[in-house]
Amino acid sequence: MNLTIQYDSREKARAITKIIEEFDRRGVKHFVSKLYVGDYASLDNPRLVIDRKQNLTEICANVCQNHDRFRRELIRAQENGIKLIILIEHSNQIRSIDDVAGWQNPRLGEPVWIPDRCVGKGKAEHWVPGHWSNKHPNAMTGETLSKIMRTMEQKYGCEFQFCDKPHTGKRIIEILGGDRID
Repeated sequence: MNLTIQYDSREKARAITKIIEEFDRRGVKHFVSKLYVGDYASLDNPRLVIDRKQNLTEICANVCQNHDRFRRELIRAQENGIKLIILIEHSNQIRSIDDVAGWQNPRLGEPVWIPDRCVGKGKAEHWVPGHWSNKHPNAMTGETLSKIMRTMEQKYGCEFQFCDKPHTGKRIIEILGGDRID
């Protein structure tokens, strides 16, 4: 494969071991250097950059606690004609922003199970989902996060894409112009 990927020097070596292994396995050349925005770029198309996020919880932190820093990066990409793809490694259950709306933020608490009200004498006992305990009642819901992500796509021209961790290297290659890998 004739693709060379530059990845940001601020990426933690331990966190990207499997990604680099996938680059090597696919014959993708790669080198480390500081990027202006994002984490991964192809030398063939430096106006397309990927910013890797480890999960939806990290995105919540980016749009809440680190909002100004995250917004500045989106603006920096937009002002320089860079298409920024935010690749979120969450799970194969989250494939689109629509799926994010149904995400249960673990900071909201654990599910509490209550007995089914129709269980009577001689019937098997069933449990149905009850309420969530509120560890952090102000934690962001999946529905709110999905709305924020859609707004960011419209306002800043970025794009949110999703993958599960074992396929991150493969998705980076695909997005940056490598052949579609099945």
